[in-house]
Amino acid sequence: MQLSARDRTVLITGGSEGLGLATAIAYAKAGANVAIFARRQQQLDEASRKIAAAGNGRVCAVSCDVTSAADLERGHATVLSTLGGVDVLVNNAGKAQAFAFEGISDEVWQSDIDLKLFAAIRLTRLVWPGMKERRWGRVINVLNTFAKAPLPNTAPTSVTRAAGLALTKVLSTEGAPHNILVNALLVGLIRSEQIVRFHAASGSDKPYDEFVAGMGEKIPIGRIGRAEEFAGTALFLGSDAASYLTGTAINVDGGSCPVT
Repeated sequence: MQLSARDRTVLITGGSEGLGLATAIAYAKAGANVAIFARRQQQLDEASRKIAAAGNGRVCAVSCDVTSAADLERGHATVLSTLGGVDVLVNNAGKAQAFAFEGISDEVWQSDIDLKLFAAIRLTRLVWPGMKERRWGRVINVLNTFAKAPLPNTAPTSVTRAAGLALTKVLSTEGAPHNILVNALLVGLIRSEQIVRFHAASGSDKPYDEFVAGMGEKIPIGRIGRAEEFAGTALFLGSDAASYLTGTAINVDGGSCPVT
């Protein structure tokens, strides 16, 4: 099935690397205009070149701290003036923070909530009126499988991701009458810069590929995923092919999550 995003504008937070960049490239190949938000300008510039090379649409790369309401408003205004209204929003910004509960400070809790929950709330609130006016919109919240099946020592991530799952469901019911479809993608183990950093911090003497292969042994599909596989699912949800899907939470995890 050939998925098209032609004449659509997609905005992806955390779009300069990993899953965000892979998703941006997938949308560019499908004909979309692509905007990405991230903090570091050098990575944005490099990502912008890759996205532009993948398709014929326009690219807008904005240095933006998504934990700042003012930055989000400025970034959204830049996208509007450069590319027009946002048709597809992918709330992807985030990082893994997992600790034993009693050692988590208020500051860590607040930073996680600001990054993973309030950023999605604020940016969705900015693009929502335009989607309602055009009677077409897609919001994709990138979470992880801990939102459904949390494990010990995985706060605050499990808590904020579960809140993101509830947000997805609320928005899906409010958006449906306006043809705004809201879904979540719950990520398992996927090759990314986070896995590279995890390997470096682990102290393992195994080469990276061997280390990654070991991580995939307990996954039913027998390996960890690729960013391109995630991106294909994100592209599907943002296309007309997914026009009867809303309020869903799809596990992109090779079958590892015990909750469907």
